[in-house]
Amino acid sequence: MNVKKSYLAALIIVSIVLGSVLTYVGVEVIGIGQTEQADGGSQQSNAGTDGEKQELIEEFSDMNAFSKVMRAYSVIENNYVEDVKQKTLVEGAVQGMLDSLGDPHSVYMDKETVEQFNHSIESSFEGIGAEVSMRDGHVTIVSPIKGSPAEDAGLQPKDQILEVDGESLDGFDLNEAVAKIRGEKGTEVELTIQRPGVSDAISVNVVRDDIPVETVYPEVKNQNGKKTGVIQITSFSQKTAEEFNQALSDLEDKGIEGLVIDVRGNPGGLFTSVETILENFIPEDQPYVIFEKKNGEKQRYYSGTKEKKNYPITVLTNKGSASASEILAAAMLEAGYPVVGEKSYGKGTVQKTLDMGDGSQIKITTYKWLTPDGTWINEKGIEPTVKVQQPEFFYTTPVEVENPLTLDMNNENVANIQTMLKGIGYDPGRTDGYFSEQTAQAVEAFQKDHDLEVTGKVNQETGEQIQAQVVEAVSAEENDRQLNKALEVLYEQ
Repeated sequence: MNVKKSYLAALIIVSIVLGSVLTYVGVEVIGIGQTEQADGGSQQSNAGTDGEKQELIEEFSDMNAFSKVMRAYSVIENNYVEDVKQKTLVEGAVQGMLDSLGDPHSVYMDKETVEQFNHSIESSFEGIGAEVSMRDGHVTIVSPIKGSPAEDAGLQPKDQILEVDGESLDGFDLNEAVAKIRGEKGTEVELTIQRPGVSDAISVNVVRDDIPVETVYPEVKNQNGKKTGVIQITSFSQKTAEEFNQALSDLEDKGIEGLVIDVRGNPGGLFTSVETILENFIPEDQPYVIFEKKNGEKQRYYSGTKEKKNYPITVLTNKGSASASEILAAAMLEAGYPVVGEKSYGKGTVQKTLDMGDGSQIKITTYKWLTPDGTWINEKGIEPTVKVQQPEFFYTTPVEVENPLTLDMNNENVANIQTMLKGIGYDPGRTDGYFSEQTAQAVEAFQKDHDLEVTGKVNQETGEQIQAQVVEAVSAEENDRQLNKALEVLYEQ
């Protein structure tokens, strides 16, 4: 083997291990805007002490261990039928090593992806507005962002994206898939979705838009004659903690007697943000999270809070609450605050990124995070104190009617429409997928009320109108069983 090439390979390896480090605490979540998003911290360090660097250098000092890699490099360069850029081979080798870990959260990010990620957590980005991760080999929705095109189109947590504009994502890594999905404001992308519990794939068209990183939404509600504060946190970005603390102060100035913290659909974000928020509520004598190294060594994190707030607090979660939002929910739960809603997503690892020296980064899982009592929630989620499902029509799929739905049909599309009709006040008689006479009567009543041709059949126009009414009903506060239950539980404490 050419000695100069061996030396080059050694330099590449050493440059990797000597790069600076950015630690992401929590779980990586990929954003389909222009960018990839990761849970974790803004904690930057000049990674590695001299001792750690020396240890890493010694690990890689035995070139015999890498002779196969260098031999493969030489074989490809000298024998492959076409010219291959050195950068392509090196990046392919790095990507291959990370892929071999079988960990969807250990990834390689090229310079462009890193720049887009940094931009996305600071201001805004263009795209469909969803956070995704790789699960079981499929690009999977963690959560759509509040008010985003993805939410408006009906995308839900755990939807798997199979195709983009008719092109299969089989064999794509997460960065490649994200690149296919993101795009400029005003452009449309067609996603083929496989939804849990639905046998047939569905097609969803989403028009990309600007996705502002606005993460804190406070309001005051009157519950049983008492002022109640509700703060929704949609993700944990750089300014989230500052905005939350300001919102909390404003609510307290207004005399709230209780607080609901809503992290439903929150896919995570920067650990430093959730850490600062928890300083308001978790007393100093108990940890709010534990980090565990692979050798079992544990590091506990504590707040400086002397005592709890003098008003009751509940936390809202659902299946779209992931990672950093699970850190918050678990800490609050084990500090004695009720959690209401659905079991959370279940992501419990910590990533560290190493700067590769050319603007690209490796993000690799380095820790587990545990709840204060030492529980690892990865792929399990956090069970709420009070389980509450939303009305069934909240979980319906986007309407897609190629051929009109008519009497005596029996399929999932009919069942979906029946559930929607029932949810918006039109009784279809059944929701099992059989298009009965009573279902036709419900369709006719809907068509009459909305100035549509009264046929008793569901064509695309009728289906879209039904879906529009469902979206409106989902937004209505009286239909939000989880929030209403959280408000009820609040004053039972």
